[in-house]
Amino acid sequence: MTVDGRLARGERTRTAVLDAAVRLASTSGLDGLSLGHLAESLGVSKSGLFAHWRSKEALQLATIDRAVGQWQALIIAPALRTPRGVRRIRALHEARLAFYAARVLPGGCFFATTEFEFSARPGAVRDRLTQVFADWTAFLERLVREAVELGELPPDVDVALLAYEIDAFGIAAAMRSQLLAPETTYRHARLGVLSRLRALCPDPALLPEGPS
Repeated sequence: MTVDGRLARGERTRTAVLDAAVRLASTSGLDGLSLGHLAESLGVSKSGLFAHWRSKEALQLATIDRAVGQWQALIIAPALRTPRGVRRIRALHEARLAFYAARVLPGGCFFATTEFEFSARPGAVRDRLTQVFADWTAFLERLVREAVELGELPPDVDVALLAYEIDAFGIAAAMRSQLLAPETTYRHARLGVLSRLRALCPDPALLPEGPS
């Protein structure tokens, strides 16, 4: 029981540190992470954190994985509870924008920040981010293909292009909402994807006429 209790406390500490790391990296990037800073902000010892991550790179990689888990829980999972097809595509985009609007992360989007930070820097961190973005793109394309199979998008739709457009609206919303009027930015991002889907869908009644 004592050992199990220690393991549970250790896992809670690890989770709390990684949550803090994701928040910090959303504003300062992954290079802005340090065990000392995180230990001070959480009121724990730096040596205790060192037992979990032996290097800054190990911490960065673990932070990416934690951000992926957060994205899956708060954005992907809610969307998957909606019907497949254009409604699920829209639900995914809406969940993403709601995540940004709720300011879950002070920097808006962990991935938008780190994408620009490491796009031209080779190494293990860039490789992990590249795989994350590839997985996200493949997921978007899968949803578009499902809509095609259901007859909710035309069979000749450019799957990769539509997935790219949807993601581009999300990235633009994440970045511009930090500098410009957030409400207007999110409305434009919602309307952009909704208009694109309604124009392609043979049954536009599956989608609302305007953003909520």
